[in-house]
Amino acid sequence: MSDDTLAVYSDFVCPFCYLGRAALREYLADADDPPAVEWRLFDLRGYKRDPEGGFRDVDDGKDEDYFAEARENVARLREQYGVEMQSFDDVPEVDSWDAQQAALYVRQASPGSFDSFYHATMNAYWRDGRDIADSDVLADIAEDVGVSGAEVRDAVTDERLEAELEDHFDRAQRRGISGIPTFVSDDHAARGAVPPAHLERLVEGA
Repeated sequence: MSDDTLAVYSDFVCPFCYLGRAALREYLADADDPPAVEWRLFDLRGYKRDPEGGFRDVDDGKDEDYFAEARENVARLREQYGVEMQSFDDVPEVDSWDAQQAALYVRQASPGSFDSFYHATMNAYWRDGRDIADSDVLADIAEDVGVSGAEVRDAVTDERLEAELEDHFDRAQRRGISGIPTFVSDDHAARGAVPPAHLERLVEGA
């Protein structure tokens, strides 16, 4: 990553990542010298993943009050940024691993299509309520951005890509990324769906 690149750690199933993307777009549109943006994958729910499939119940301190507050914050930011977005209760609860593995494949096989695939996948989940754990859905998204759907179907079962993706997540944790979205510029970071002015200070004051 070059010095003038803004890295963004995020996960497709994170509502604040979707909202943080809207804030980022506002900042980039108004910036005199906008930085390049590098989207980095992060496994939001990995600590709850059951090796046998699905997610385990984990005491992570996120009770009903936490989720009620989160819903209120999502609704407030959705209105603030004017984004089209489904509610928590209207999107399927899915494991984003396969979608992220597909994104990793697209980054390697068709780098010029990565951003389009990334944003289309996020939109498919939060705007359209599609099941992005479904390989057919991922294949459709890929085809829409000019990437082979058949290759993406194969990618989500590729053990080499699986190992690489796990290494990506491990490296993020070693760098101290513990929540998302996290925006990193130089040696400075901001976490959460922070407003455009905060991103401006992060990048231009870094």
